Amino acid sequence: MAGVRDISKAKRIVIKVGTSNLTDKSYRLDPRKVEKLAKEIIELKNQGKEVIVVTSGAIGAGIGKLDLKQRPRDIKVLQATAAVGQNILMSTYDKYFAKYEQTIAQLLLTHDNFFNRQRYLNLRNTLITLLKSGVIPIINENDTVAVDEIKLGDNDNLSALVASSLGADLLVILTDTDGLFTYDPKRSKKAEFISVVETITPEIERIASAGGKTGVGGMKTKIQAAKVTMRAGIPMVIANGNEENALARVIAGERIGTIFLPGAGAKEKMNDRKHWLRFASLVKGRIKVDEGAKNALIKSGRSLLASGVIGVEEDFVSGDPVSIVDAEGVEFAKGITNYSAEEIKKIKGAQSKEIEQILGRKEYDAVVYRGNLVLV
Repeated sequence: MAGVRDISKAKRIVIKVGTSNLTDKSYRLDPRKVEKLAKEIIELKNQGKEVIVVTSGAIGAGIGKLDLKQRPRDIKVLQATAAVGQNILMSTYDKYFAKYEQTIAQLLLTHDNFFNRQRYLNLRNTLITLLKSGVIPIINENDTVAVDEIKLGDNDNLSALVASSLGADLLVILTDTDGLFTYDPKRSKKAEFISVVETITPEIERIASAGGKTGVGGMKTKIQAAKVTMRAGIPMVIANGNEENALARVIAGERIGTIFLPGAGAKEKMNDRKHWLRFASLVKGRIKVDEGAKNALIKSGRSLLASGVIGVEEDFVSGDPVSIVDAEGVEFAKGITNYSAEEIKKIKGAQSKEIEQILGRKEYDAVVYRGNLVLV
């Protein structure tokens, strides 16, 4: 598999840093680890790379500062702990990047920044402007305000969304393990290292392990992140951030960590609207279609017409993102609907020319226009 790790040309790189790569065994922020990371990132910058950091560690830093014995479970205590730790985390980053006269910027995000299209565009524009100015964006989930409804749950998925929205060339997830194994290497001597993954199989998902004491995600969410990046045509590497010069070695193509490679042709040409639909939008309902409509959408690149619709689920309005599913309920596309759920219930199965007679008006021939639809 020659050249499988030829990622040295990657220019825009997203680096996700796990809690274990920033804190000591007592969960306190370890300045030496932050210093090591800053030095490695500056080396990448000196090679002409654009670097975006997605960092964990705010709650871990807060745990240490507040002398807590373990990670809190109560959401209110977690938010308070993050508020204490975030200041410590960013001031430590700033201290060590300042040694290299490197300016950093802090962005605190929730999933709503991606679900809402205008906020998504604003975020994307801000990040691109920072990169053009030579600034390193440091992103974290806004744990101080996140609640279950909007909480991303982990920074692995956040880093994948950031990478895909920016059209990054590479995502590197730094953690405290050497990569993906057939079993948890801390629990089984039978564990075999997996160097390259080209397809996320049910077996790969099965062997993904649970998270540690200070982190949220574990290997399960790293596999979820890989699904997003591979679909977007972006390679992803899981590597041990505690290794010496881990980042430089990954970029050089050294066989450290597990690399997830997108398949040939995985990166479709998507405009910004389709990209948001595919990776970041929060669907408000489902439109069920017959086999003929499914084939027309997948094989012929057609718009979704009312004649192919056989059912509607949930309540949504015109302009909402919706999931398009087949007769078995399996999603195969997402789109922006031209009609509300109530209107589609009335016109389902009808010909386009009959819409005006049924609704008393007809603004669109298609229920979902092809330009506002993306296959998943």
